[in-house]
Amino acid sequence: MVRCNHERLDRIFAALSDPTRRCMLARLEGETRLSISDLAQPFGMTLPAVLKHVAILADVGLVRRAKTGRTVWVEIEAGSMKVAMDWLERHRLFWSKSLDRLARYAEAKEREAEEGSK
Repeated sequence: MVRCNHERLDRIFAALSDPTRRCMLARLEGETRLSISDLAQPFGMTLPAVLKHVAILADVGLVRRAKTGRTVWVEIEAGSMKVAMDWLERHRLFWSKSLDRLARYAEAKEREAEEGSK
């Protein structure tokens, strides 16, 4: 029986459903860490709005926040996407096998039709 932490998976996918949060994660992939101000710069939104997005990402464990003085730093949490990646990989394998079987079936039917028309 495959065990899956559905609540964590649901929360990760909910966090990733927002394009702003996905963009924030993409920016953090190329950086060791960013301050909230640096992270907010390209989005044209208020700092409280950025903090809310960061809080959602941190609550599901996708990023980690650390405060040094008055600066809040954000970095990607290593391995945080493993639950989602494992789930996606299982489903990718299932659909790949299913689509391969469908392609073989369609090719066989096409050959039968070609042979029947000769």
